Amino acid sequence: MDVSGIAAIVTGGASGLGEATAKDLAEKGAQVSIFDLNEDKGNQVAAGIGGDFYQCDVASEASVQGALDAAKEKNGAARILINCAGIAAGNRIVGRDGPHSLELYTKIITVNLIGTFNATRLFAVDASAAEPLNDDGERGVVVLTASVAAYEGQIGQVAYAASKGGIVGMTMPIARDLSSRGVRVCTIAPGVLLTPLADGLPEEALDALNASVPFPQRMGHASEYAQLALHICENGYLNGETIRIDGALRMAPR
Repeated sequence: MDVSGIAAIVTGGASGLGEATAKDLAEKGAQVSIFDLNEDKGNQVAAGIGGDFYQCDVASEASVQGALDAAKEKNGAARILINCAGIAAGNRIVGRDGPHSLELYTKIITVNLIGTFNATRLFAVDASAAEPLNDDGERGVVVLTASVAAYEGQIGQVAYAASKGGIVGMTMPIARDLSSRGVRVCTIAPGVLLTPLADGLPEEALDALNASVPFPQRMGHASEYAQLALHICENGYLNGETIRIDGALRMAPR
């Protein structure tokens, strides 16, 4: 897909992976709409790339549909959806204060997994009804964001790993569901990346994370995720796949 002039949506686009991806898409000529809860940062990023911001809770049907409708009125039906909205928190299944918080588990599953599903299903309605963009009959592309935690969740990551494992698990069924409609679906599973989720970690912890990656021996950058997301959009034969971007990292238990 040639992304120039194409309407694109990036959830979680106000920071981290989403911000980097929104910037790359805009530089390639896409008309980018950022969906995020952070109004101040979202407007700032959108202004910097010549895009639009819509305050949006990905776990809410009404919120996502409202943002999609507003973005469609401005730029036409979106053909690209990059799902970057997500949260992370640690809690052991049994900790010092008792069992894992059910409220925390539910919140992480709701935002990361259900939110991704919600945005994808609603986006796909208009994308799959649009005119094909090329001779392959391609109408749109969806990128989901999982994590290496989907495969090697660490101690205290049961909720996060479950949410990301669910994203990996639904990648192929969604790709198959949308294949007859000309919409491709791929997932990116990042390793340890320098994003706002890493903010506040002590230097010793950051050094340990850098050393844990075989090569290159450093944490990844949001720009490297963005490069891969953009390539998925542009490479029409990528479909139904989960791609790790982790420097050959395999997470230890802790």
